[in-house]
Amino acid sequence: MAYQILNPGMHHWFSRAGDAVVGYAPFAGTRVVAGAPVCAPERLSVVAAELEDDAAASGERVVFFGAGARLEQVYARRADHSLLVLGQMPSWDPSCWPEIVAGKASLRAQLHRAVNKGVRVREWECGREDVAPLRRVLASWLASRGLPPLHFLTDARLLDSLGDRRVFVAEAGTGAARAVVAFLVATPVPARHGWLVEQWPRSPSAPNGTTHLLVDAAMRALAAAGARYVTLGLAPLASRGAPIGDGHRAWLRATLRWLRAHGRRFYNFAGLEAFKASLAPTAWEPVYAIAPGRRFTLRSLRAVAGAFSGGSPEWMLVCALAHALRQEMRGLGR
Repeated sequence: MAYQILNPGMHHWFSRAGDAVVGYAPFAGTRVVAGAPVCAPERLSVVAAELEDDAAASGERVVFFGAGARLEQVYARRADHSLLVLGQMPSWDPSCWPEIVAGKASLRAQLHRAVNKGVRVREWECGREDVAPLRRVLASWLASRGLPPLHFLTDARLLDSLGDRRVFVAEAGTGAARAVVAFLVATPVPARHGWLVEQWPRSPSAPNGTTHLLVDAAMRALAAAGARYVTLGLAPLASRGAPIGDGHRAWLRATLRWLRAHGRRFYNFAGLEAFKASLAPTAWEPVYAIAPGRRFTLRSLRAVAGAFSGGSPEWMLVCALAHALRQEMRGLGR
């Protein structure tokens, strides 16, 4: 997440030595940190402790969201913090992608379906082309979601600051009617010599297989540039590995499992995991939330929700329910 802390809306904290930076979102007296401190590996535990001390001096707490194995190892043996597995993150060695496609008939079928519908993918020239077509795709995709636009690590406003990201667009149609129907944004992961696929919105008119074709083009282009790692990001509440909420209080286990089972109207956790799994990842890595205290509390969970909602998570839930009701009423009307 080192590059994602440059996204819109992020706050930044710097160590006293000036050799470490943290990206975070403040909510209700909690600094919700994106991943882990960006610093030399041998400085990680010291910088994390300095951050927590600085927050405590201001009457705040720190919750790390999306922490990986390095930070997990710092806190795993400590009794004063709790770790919660948020889900699993699939990754690929993009140089192996052609072999994956060759060995998976269902994936080839999706690629052929999109190609046969006239979908073509090309790399966008960042800074040289008009992003208006991408904005239209993004707007139509956001309008189809069950939740209001989210913030923090899922902020949709990347088109204003693409920087050295790489963008791939899928176009469909013929002649003058040819238009962008989907796009993919790949963000650098410098320490792993790789890339994070951070966005992949598609318009309702995009033919089946369009997203697969975008991922295929990106994998091949990134491999050709020497990348050794590509991830499609977190699959929240993924059912792989330990049971969801394992080792935590019953209310938390029940909440997370209910969300996975019944939250499809707002966020299709199982569908997202199934899509990523269908692309035959090379590996799955656990991703954690780390919070102060022996048990992960409702306060910590609410702080994480507040970071993503950009305000009151309760109000976001009200808006989501209102959106769902409107959808039901439109369906009844039809």
